[in-house]
Amino acid sequence: MRVTREKAAENRERIVAAASQLFREKGFDGVGVDAIMAGVGLTHGGFYRHFRSKDELAAEAVSRGLAASAAKQDDCSSLRDFVAGYLWPAHRDDPGGGCVIAALGSDIARQGQGVRRALTAYVGEHLARLARRIGGRRQAARQRAIATLSGLVGALVLARAVDDPALSDEILAAARAACAIPTG
Repeated sequence: MRVTREKAAENRERIVAAASQLFREKGFDGVGVDAIMAGVGLTHGGFYRHFRSKDELAAEAVSRGLAASAAKQDDCSSLRDFVAGYLWPAHRDDPGGGCVIAALGSDIARQGQGVRRALTAYVGEHLARLARRIGGRRQAARQRAIATLSGLVGALVLARAVDDPALSDEILAAARAACAIPTG
């Protein structure tokens, strides 16, 4: 049975969405094409009608996850709200639906140019958004943005990595306080 262009586009979107979530949950090496395709009810062989390689899918899936993160940040009314939401237990407990950088940062460093290029572009844009929200002198705001992003990602990674729930909560709370941006 022949698949329409619309159905093929829908299938591709489902594959990218599933891969974006599964890569964040299990890492790039922790999930194969077969599991991604099975997750959307398609065959492994059908993958190559949509993508040349797993690396191509990874680049698109990372871009998708980063775009979702940017949209979440833009939905926050203030930098303080963004920091609080980012360093919240629900975000910590949902790596598949959360920050791509915190879930895959060390893996991304070992990926191909497509994945790394997507992250580099996002980080540059994200720093610019943070710096605008921080305000003040451009260079000082950018430095604060870099420190804030580094602190947010590092705290989330650490909070996810420890096996003591109380310590994990303490890490999130301390990072929220440290990343608090003064108003006015």
